[in-house]
Amino acid sequence: MRLVVVGHGPTAHRLTETLVERGFSGTITVMGEEPRPAYDRVALTSYLSGRTVEDLTYPVPDGVTLRLGGRVTAIDRERRTVTTEAGETEPYDVLVLATGSAPFVPPVPGRDLPGCFVYRTIEDLDAIREASRGAGAGIVIGGGLLGLEAADALRGLGLETHVVEMSKWLMPRQVDEGGGSLLRHHIEALGLTIHTGAGVAAIEAGPDGRVARLVKPDGEVVEAGVVVFSAGVRPRDELARACGLEVGERGGVVVDEGMRTSDPRVYAIGECALAGGMVYGLVGPCFAQAEVAADRILGGPAVFEGADMSTKLKLLGVEVAQFGAMSGALDVTYMDPVAGIYKRLFISDDAKTLLGGICVGDAGPYSALRPFVGKPLPAAPHDLLFAGAGSAQLDLPDDAQVCSCNNVTKGRICSAIADKGLTDVQGIKDCTRAGTTCGSCVPMLKQLLVTSGVEVSKALCEHFAYSRAELFDIVLVRGITTFSQLIAEHGSGRGCDICKPAVASILASLGNGHILDGEQAALQDTNDHFLANIQKNGTYSVVPRIPGGEITPEKLIVIGEVARDFGLYTKITGGQRIDLLGARVEQLPRIWRRLVDAGFESGHAYGKALRTVKSCVGSTWCRYGVQDSVGLAIALELRYRGLRSPHKLKAAVSGCARECAEARSKDFGVIATEQGWNLYVGGNGGFRPRHADLLAADLSTDDLVRAIDRFLMFYIRTADRLQRTATWLESLDGGLDYLRAVIVDDSLGICADLDAQMERHVATYADEWRAAIEDPEKLRRFVSFVNAPDVPDPSISFETERDQIKPVFIPLEVAPR
Repeated sequence: MRLVVVGHGPTAHRLTETLVERGFSGTITVMGEEPRPAYDRVALTSYLSGRTVEDLTYPVPDGVTLRLGGRVTAIDRERRTVTTEAGETEPYDVLVLATGSAPFVPPVPGRDLPGCFVYRTIEDLDAIREASRGAGAGIVIGGGLLGLEAADALRGLGLETHVVEMSKWLMPRQVDEGGGSLLRHHIEALGLTIHTGAGVAAIEAGPDGRVARLVKPDGEVVEAGVVVFSAGVRPRDELARACGLEVGERGGVVVDEGMRTSDPRVYAIGECALAGGMVYGLVGPCFAQAEVAADRILGGPAVFEGADMSTKLKLLGVEVAQFGAMSGALDVTYMDPVAGIYKRLFISDDAKTLLGGICVGDAGPYSALRPFVGKPLPAAPHDLLFAGAGSAQLDLPDDAQVCSCNNVTKGRICSAIADKGLTDVQGIKDCTRAGTTCGSCVPMLKQLLVTSGVEVSKALCEHFAYSRAELFDIVLVRGITTFSQLIAEHGSGRGCDICKPAVASILASLGNGHILDGEQAALQDTNDHFLANIQKNGTYSVVPRIPGGEITPEKLIVIGEVARDFGLYTKITGGQRIDLLGARVEQLPRIWRRLVDAGFESGHAYGKALRTVKSCVGSTWCRYGVQDSVGLAIALELRYRGLRSPHKLKAAVSGCARECAEARSKDFGVIATEQGWNLYVGGNGGFRPRHADLLAADLSTDDLVRAIDRFLMFYIRTADRLQRTATWLESLDGGLDYLRAVIVDDSLGICADLDAQMERHVATYADEWRAAIEDPEKLRRFVSFVNAPDVPDPSISFETERDQIKPVFIPLEVAPR
């Protein structure tokens, strides 16, 4: 079977992804008008705040052929071919139209002037960003969901921002007048100007021929150099019309419950499809349509029966949620103008059935209540206004939809938990896709794990009934300085290889002396025990710190001489350092002495601590650099060196948006802007790579350092044992928004403590190598044999390869039985 898909947006991607996952045996060719593969349009605004096209782009499923950058202009249903604007044809057995929608631009005078834009594609955003460089103010026409996103983008670009909305209130399709009024109050407090109940008479040009002002029907003039239209969309059904497929009176390709058009060989999905008399514009229904079409193409019986149009989002820092109906015979309303909260529930005339609800300022009830729409009220209405995701008393029926983006019910999730033995949210995501799109249902997934009887123990190990975060607080508050004291007062037994290194890390994070002092030494794992990484042949690596990757010729010569004199293998690391491998344990102190005398110190490659702060050459040398990335990287590495944490920490600083230092793959990464620095957190490479998220933009150097200080100390204080920052961030209730509230807005009132803890670390830092070589007691451990301290391990040997040493492994002899 030859399957051709016209259009390559998120819905088309979900179709092809589903077909490939389910074993489609034919060929799949996707014809895309844009010059790039499908990308996440829900997160489009993040492109203007630092995310790259690559960050947003979906991976292309195996076996799918893409033909991009060319518009399909005709469909020949008789010959079963499609033709592009370049005159190329592509035959099909089955055709899927996924052409999406086009922005609606009202027919106002001046709408075509330079400086007028729509808000739809990467190219649109590039053009808006460029136009904003020379503008002082911007106007968004349309105060709906996408319009407010566009307004936030203009504000982020530094423009004085106006929003013009014809309705009496903002977001009229999602909230009522009360919610819209409160939303306006929130947004105006951010410095935006809102014009509701207002139209557009004309857009006028200045002397240069570009947009200069907008004129309202009442004659009021709003000066602006950028105008963005976000007044709705229209289905792109022109191909269907031209080839004679049935279309709706107001647009949209008419489809049946299996997403088939009036031609049984042609399907339509997404925003171009008219399903049940309705065009759906939300990602959840569009994905559901794609999965129905995929099932039908594979011979299945799936049907599209409509979709949940509920919405939960955060616009300009304000939580907004709407689910079910926006009216009802009865309603219960709560409003707190001081706190900026508005909640309203709609119920049936017999006060027994939940019909819908609206939340502005606090969307807490959304996850718990949305699955109950159309079902009996699970509690008194006034109690439901304050229900949260953790409301165990709300017993959902099995057919309740938990994830509207991916159409996943409670029953399906609970079955997956039981049948596949799932024990965490990530397992549910991997198995059912629930929580993988917008993430608003993740709190409910956690609750379903609990109600399914999954016991998620917080105990660090059998010796402590506390989590690592709880033990950190106990050590901090009680002033505990030894493992013995901690286990005697708050644990049981003698400890194990889980709790000992974890507690050792906590004690080190709080500045309790050298890790090899006294009892501390016995707590360390193998690497920390010898301040070096053990290799597969029993030798160790030595990695001196090279802050920011900057090194003098003299220091390079010292490293070369040390490697030559001790016969070590040398290699440049990915973190811009030099790794010296093959050192015997008894050689380590002598190697360190040579390096320390030359001005080097431990690079902590062996510890759960800061490893490196990688950098590009920045504005000092690079013609694209806008800030001194090397200077900042050195300052950060010297500030955080030796900082013990639940897992290793990697960082980077890039001097411009070209991102040569790969900062967004680090635990914390910094990218220079013309106004300052953007801070990204929670990234990592490795087995499950994750791009870091933008925490704050255009920070001054002082504000940047303060934010990183707090991020690191809050992570050290609250993360689980061996938990990287990426999984820690994903595990936080509220995710990035919660983290931002804690360390930027000081919502928990702990920022002063976090600041003080970091300053204490900086003030008490000491090089672990220097301390070891200056202490005879510590030096006693660096021997292969305790009873023969001068004898090297005879099992260690090397051979030569590419002019460097290579370990020789002696096969073990197995005695015959």
